[in-house]
Amino acid sequence: MPALRQLTPKLSVSPQISPDEVQALAEAGFATIICNRPDGEVPPGLQASDVGAAAEAAGLTFIVNPVVHSSMTDEVIARQREAIEAAPGPVLAYCQSGTRCTVLWMLGAAPDTPPAELIEAAARAGYDLGMLTPRLEALHQG
Repeated sequence: MPALRQLTPKLSVSPQISPDEVQALAEAGFATIICNRPDGEVPPGLQASDVGAAAEAAGLTFIVNPVVHSSMTDEVIARQREAIEAAPGPVLAYCQSGTRCTVLWMLGAAPDTPPAELIEAAARAGYDLGMLTPRLEALHQG
């Protein structure tokens, strides 16, 4: 099983997963897997279609929402938030290290969640993302 880092009771993130890890994720209770890693970054066998086929075989929902930092648009952020909210159970999002997944979640949650809570949740999971504070504060509506 990959190195999972829990951000919320519903969302965990991880580095790249392989198709042979998907069944263990299903057995661990995950309902949805979100791929945030573009296929151009990964070798054959780890492409989204490979992981997606394994997810489908395991009865999981698989969502492809690839992103690099320069393509982290409002649309991509909204798609990530909607996928997490719509999931019927725990979600695992993966990329190269889990950082992009964490940033996407933070930006999507920022309107409703105080920035300090988001920074703290990321830090508990091992991601130092304090540099996002100004952007999170700009997005926060509370």
